[in-house]
Amino acid sequence: MAQERQASFGPNAWLVDEMFDRYRADPSSVTESWRDFFADYRRGDAEPTPAPPTAAVAASPPRPSPSPSDAGARPLRGSAARLVANMEASLGVPTATSARVVPARLLEVNRKVLNGYLSRTGGGKVSFTHLIGYAVVKALAAVPAMRSIYVPPSDDGSDGSVARPAHVGLGLAIDVAKADGSRTLLVPCIPDAETLDFAAFHGAYEDIVRRVRNNRIVPDDFAGVTMTLTNPGTLGTVSSVPRLMPGQSVIVGVGALGWPAEYAGADPRVMAQLGIAKVLTLTSTYDHRVIQGAESGLYLQRVEQLLLGADGFYDEVFRSVGVPYESVRWRPDSNPLDTSVQREKQVHVQTLTNMYRVRGHLIADLDPLSWKEPHTHPELDPATYGLTIWDLEREFFVDGVAGQDVMLLGDLLGILRDAYCRRIGVEYMHIQEPDQKRWIQEQVEGAHAGLTTEEQLHVLDRLNAAEAFERFLHTKYTGHKRFGLEGAESLIPLVDEVLDSAAAAGYQEAVLGMAHRGRLNVLANLVGKSFRQIFREFEGDLDPATTQGTGDVKYHLGATGKFVGRSGVSLPVTLASNPSHLEAVDPVVEGMVRARQDLIDEPEAFAALPVLIHGDAAFAGQGVVAETLNLSALRGYRVGGT
Repeated sequence: MAQERQASFGPNAWLVDEMFDRYRADPSSVTESWRDFFADYRRGDAEPTPAPPTAAVAASPPRPSPSPSDAGARPLRGSAARLVANMEASLGVPTATSARVVPARLLEVNRKVLNGYLSRTGGGKVSFTHLIGYAVVKALAAVPAMRSIYVPPSDDGSDGSVARPAHVGLGLAIDVAKADGSRTLLVPCIPDAETLDFAAFHGAYEDIVRRVRNNRIVPDDFAGVTMTLTNPGTLGTVSSVPRLMPGQSVIVGVGALGWPAEYAGADPRVMAQLGIAKVLTLTSTYDHRVIQGAESGLYLQRVEQLLLGADGFYDEVFRSVGVPYESVRWRPDSNPLDTSVQREKQVHVQTLTNMYRVRGHLIADLDPLSWKEPHTHPELDPATYGLTIWDLEREFFVDGVAGQDVMLLGDLLGILRDAYCRRIGVEYMHIQEPDQKRWIQEQVEGAHAGLTTEEQLHVLDRLNAAEAFERFLHTKYTGHKRFGLEGAESLIPLVDEVLDSAAAAGYQEAVLGMAHRGRLNVLANLVGKSFRQIFREFEGDLDPATTQGTGDVKYHLGATGKFVGRSGVSLPVTLASNPSHLEAVDPVVEGMVRARQDLIDEPEAFAALPVLIHGDAAFAGQGVVAETLNLSALRGYRVGGT
């Protein structure tokens, strides 16, 4: 049994030897899983005892090889000796290799969309090899012959046979730098790879690589390899012909992704006009005893089809990681050297820009339940206007978008999608005043959305404060009627930023209005009402004059306090009382602010800021909201903006 397990390690056997040497010297130097493995292990490559010379040996001609005493020669031991054994074993496998050059443009574009979404949601990063490896496994379903493994004749004299394992064990060839500076290869396994969706495949891939890098690999991680994925392209190699070990069906090599060599020095703008894109070379080195050349060729063809989006390959990838957009489609280029066609495309780019401003909110990521499949509105699809992935690297006039006159189409779409199709929907093109529309465009198109480390820490502090307050109430006052902020804690850092900006801009005070949900959190963390008073009210210590016979009076009460934000500037703040669950407080707050502005007696200064915090359905469902908005346009009611 031990010998069978050793044989299953294949190219990883050198690691077993090294770990075994460490185990023999000090069992505690290896992990428990390795100690269990070595309990009945016997090394199969023990050095034979040298035999005494015989006449036949003496008569043999000397072999022309240097002796260890020669300069520069040293004996091969450990992993180096194991590598020799592996390579000599591989000579017994008659292999052949197929190669296919694959266009990588669609792979690049969809990977960019994936990583853009994942970077915004903290979901890690997808490499080209992740996507190619997933396609390599998926393609086996179309050409199952590539899973065939040759089984050598048994000791009873029977012929060799072919087997097809029930599951695919995908070996990942990982280059490992050793302590002495030399490099070698480990091939851990992703078991049952064909049963995984892309998210699970990506997670298993990253986990196995992480454990190799951190030296947390265990013996079971090497078992069950039926095929291998290697990536010599990381070193710039275009293609390679690897050696196939016994017990494997195929090794797929991924060459470097780059421009065809003949265009290495060409002008990128010219190549974009000609539709020349990067390519990569895929190779399939297979056991020719049980796999034929045509099958290998069909297999690489299927891999290419998947990488070009066949059968919803990228749609499946996007769904598995939760990307709320449709994947980009493969379409041939259409770019004749005809000025009329160029003018037509320019008009279409202008139309597409306007459509994103008008309808971009229709594909914004506003659905936390993901209850329906993502669908691109036809007027937001570049294909509607005859624009393809090949146009993304071409320049067009953009008429001042993000302060620029000329831009690559890909960069333009990135700016428009960041502005209108992410986590906030902006619908404003119905506004009749051009200067107001232009102002909104300047605020959202190309606006920097990143936060400094200091800002991130401040947001985290405000979120922690909101969360801690709610958890305390839930724990201390179990069973009390509560209108908590759970799930909407981001309200606190958002209003914090509004008030801090108002203080820094010179406003003299702010008046807030809101319904019940989250009111106590706002009072505690923004208005500055003391925790002591809030908890006393939970204990039932209320002003008798405010009691109206209900158990949620504390959620009706307002307060006045002083807000001090990250800028250090203080701002007087009032949260208006509101006996209603609804937004009846809206016109009350507007009236309070207008009165304060009149008392300040600085016409057009609008030195007091009204802030109205709404429930999610209030805008569409309550007439008081529409009435307040309509009144805000009248001179006698205006407050300068809310």
